[in-house]
Amino acid sequence: MNLSFFDQFTSPCLLGIPLVLLSMLFPALLLPSPGSRWITNRLSTLQSWCIDLITKQLMTPLNKSGHKWALILTSLMILLLSINLLGLLPYTFTPTTQLSMNMALAFPLWLATLLTGLRNQPSASLGHLLPEGTPTPLIPALILIETVSLLIRPLALGVRLTANLTAGHLLIQLISTATTALLSVMPAISMLTSIILLLLTILEVAVAMIQAYVFVLLLSLYLQENI
Repeated sequence: MNLSFFDQFTSPCLLGIPLVLLSMLFPALLLPSPGSRWITNRLSTLQSWCIDLITKQLMTPLNKSGHKWALILTSLMILLLSINLLGLLPYTFTPTTQLSMNMALAFPLWLATLLTGLRNQPSASLGHLLPEGTPTPLIPALILIETVSLLIRPLALGVRLTANLTAGHLLIQLISTATTALLSVMPAISMLTSIILLLLTILEVAVAMIQAYVFVLLLSLYLQENI
């Protein structure tokens, strides 16, 4: 029984072929492709408005040199947002509950921001490892601490996203199992737990959106440090 709670985090397979790539590409199929017509429908207008709003929120803290990353960060935001929200539907798989996938997204982008800073302004990037006015005896220890905190950033990005989504999915499954089990024994308690389940689902929708935004926002802040 306890093991079945974690079956939802197992990558689905068909004929021994993992379907994670298909589950990652499926959200992109739901987005309407832009046409060449002047007059568009409401869905395309809503999509353009959302993309414009997301891009403004992400690009506001960055200077002009960081605006080259607008397409990458906005696409990542839409991808994570779509995957997180679709993963709340019944009988679906959420790829972002896999630490390997989140690390595969976080590490290359974090490394790209770091290499961008080392290429464009190496002195300023290395200067973050040692705060100004540090006493001489503390210099080796502070350099070591700042280096560890720098290298742990992609791990923190991946673990944060994985832990929040995994905890939410487990809570939903636990409460839904309790609601079903109590339905024939104590209907009143079952109705109460169903209300709690509804509120928790609304909370998880908010968490899915917030975690996608936080993931991309932290990457943009790391980029701001290096440009």
